[in-house]
Amino acid sequence: MKFEPLTASIGAELINVNLGDASRDPALFAEIKALLLEYKVLFLRDQDITRAEHVAFAERFGKLEDHPVAGSHPEHPGLVQIYKSPDQPMDRYENAWHTDATWREAPPMGCVLRCVECPPVGGDTMWANMVLAYERLPEDIKAKIAHLRARHSIEASFGAAMPIEKRLALKAQYPDPEHPVVRLHPETGEKVLFVNAFTTHFTNFHTPANVRFGQDYAPGAAELMQYLIRQAFVPEYQVRWRWKPNSMAIWDNRSTQHYAVMDYAPCHRKMERAGIIGDKPYGLEGPGA
Repeated sequence: MKFEPLTASIGAELINVNLGDASRDPALFAEIKALLLEYKVLFLRDQDITRAEHVAFAERFGKLEDHPVAGSHPEHPGLVQIYKSPDQPMDRYENAWHTDATWREAPPMGCVLRCVECPPVGGDTMWANMVLAYERLPEDIKAKIAHLRARHSIEASFGAAMPIEKRLALKAQYPDPEHPVVRLHPETGEKVLFVNAFTTHFTNFHTPANVRFGQDYAPGAAELMQYLIRQAFVPEYQVRWRWKPNSMAIWDNRSTQHYAVMDYAPCHRKMERAGIIGDKPYGLEGPGA
C-alpha cells in the first residue's frame, strides 16, 4: 500500500489497496486506521468490492448505526443508501458544512462511503479539518469558547419540513443533545472545533462575563456561533474529492466536517455509507468531567 497526501492540511489517497482485503487483514487495517488518524479523510479508487465487504471493513472500527430518516439497504443494516435521481428533488441537508449526526448523544466515530453511480461531472464532496480550524483561531476566541457548550438538533434540520406531529415525535426520539464547543479527540488528544450546521445555540453563554445587559445575549451569542461555524468554509482547511464509480472515502467524523456539492441536477447520484457508532464527546476538562 502507498499513500499520497492531497493537500497540505487534510486528506490522502490510498493506492494499491483493496478494502475487501483490509476487512480480512488486521495488520493492513491497522495501517489504514493510523493513516486515518493522521490525515482525517482517506480516499480510494477502483474499489470493486461487495456490500458485505464494505460493511465488514467498516465494522472493524466498531458497530454500525442506522439513520432515522435515510433508509438502509434491506440486506445490510447500517449501510445507508443516499440515492439521488432526476425524479427526486434535492434536499437541503447534505450541501451544508456538517459533522454527521451531532444530534445524537454519541455522534458517529466515522464513516465509510462508496460511490455506486455518479454524474459524469459534478457532485463532488469536500471535507474540512476542524483540528486546524481550532488551532488557527485567535487566542481570545479560544479563551472565550474553552468551556462553552451548545445544543445540536435533528428537529431543526431533518425535522423542519415534517408535519408538526412527526417533527415532535422525531425530537422525542432524539432529544437535542448538548456537546462541548471544543472537543478533545478521544484517540489523538487533539482539540477540535465542534459546531456545525446541526448546532442551534450555546447553552451556557449567558453569564456575567459575556452579558452586561440581557439584550447583549442574542447578538453576542449568535454572532460568535456564526463566526465559529464559518471556520469550516476556509479553503486552506479543505480537500475536495471528485467521485467515480467504486471510489470510496473514509473519514474521522470526530475531527472533520464535510459538504456534498449539489451542482448536478437532474442526474443520478447513488452513494452507500456505513456510519460507525461513536462515543459521547467530552471537552477540555476530559472524560467524566
